[in-house]
Amino acid sequence: MTTHDFYRGRRVMITGGLGFIGSNLAHRLTDLGADVLLVDSLIPDYGGNLHNIAGIEDRVRVNVADVRQASTMNYLVQGRDVIFNLAGQVSHIDSMRDPHTDLEINCRSQLTLLEACRHYNPSAKVVYASTRQIYGRPDALPVTERHLVRPTDVNGINKAAGEYYHLVYNNVFGVRACALRLTNIYGPRQLLKHNRQGFIGWFIRLVLEDQEIQVFGDGSQIRDFVYVDDAAEAFLLAGATDAVNGEVFNVGGDEHVAHRDLVELLVRTAMSGRYRFVEWPAEKKVIDIGSFYADSSLFKSRTGWQPKVSLADGLRRTLDYYRPRMAHYV
Repeated sequence: MTTHDFYRGRRVMITGGLGFIGSNLAHRLTDLGADVLLVDSLIPDYGGNLHNIAGIEDRVRVNVADVRQASTMNYLVQGRDVIFNLAGQVSHIDSMRDPHTDLEINCRSQLTLLEACRHYNPSAKVVYASTRQIYGRPDALPVTERHLVRPTDVNGINKAAGEYYHLVYNNVFGVRACALRLTNIYGPRQLLKHNRQGFIGWFIRLVLEDQEIQVFGDGSQIRDFVYVDDAAEAFLLAGATDAVNGEVFNVGGDEHVAHRDLVELLVRTAMSGRYRFVEWPAEKKVIDIGSFYADSSLFKSRTGWQPKVSLADGLRRTLDYYRPRMAHYV
């Protein structure tokens, strides 16, 4: 069965559904004919944005709710076939400034959702959005799923805990679940308001405003990038196959790019903005992990996933999306 057939008429819930990846997933699911419920707390600065569902407002249901609220989650999970669990606090810097909030949102809320499934919808399939950040500084590249988990910040610790909760509920309570360890996702509908949720969205805003990008160090650090449509496809495949249950998977890009080459490509594609190299800020240097790119062959072999959008094409599409819509994102 193709994902196309699988999702037609299927009852799907997305936590963090008004956020960056969640809303792109919602657009795909409505195209596939799914019955889509979006749950989002719309906490300012976290990325939830009602403009992200422009064009599909009448084809999705939105519930503004906090995933930490057990009574609400107990009700909302009922009857949902697939739950894409993307709600979370994703800023590494914020997690170090305010670790208790990060714990609440990235740990307690995960337990609340999983408990709701265990008691009120044990047949649900749950796909959890995890992060490459849990690995910390890599021993060798590319990083496979067998690499030790040793986060360098509070956000990474709590995301790792969230991941393990899902695996335990899969193995012990039979709530089918898996986790996708995402690398740098970029594209339309990403938060541009501030620079605490990953650098690429911020860089995109700077070039669109014809400002200067500051590249830390000499820009030699390597990263892999995944265009958001490819990331959404990974979630769809994970939700539709039981071959991934009870496991964690890297979802990374096939191109490995140094920061300086990324900003050069971005400035060239936008035909605006500029960049210069600066010293590392102390608070960022201490949690930096150096070069990182993931080996996603396990997920590819299990699901047939393949990233299709090149970095050059993805950046062009992203810039084209934001140009007429900047007012909704800044």
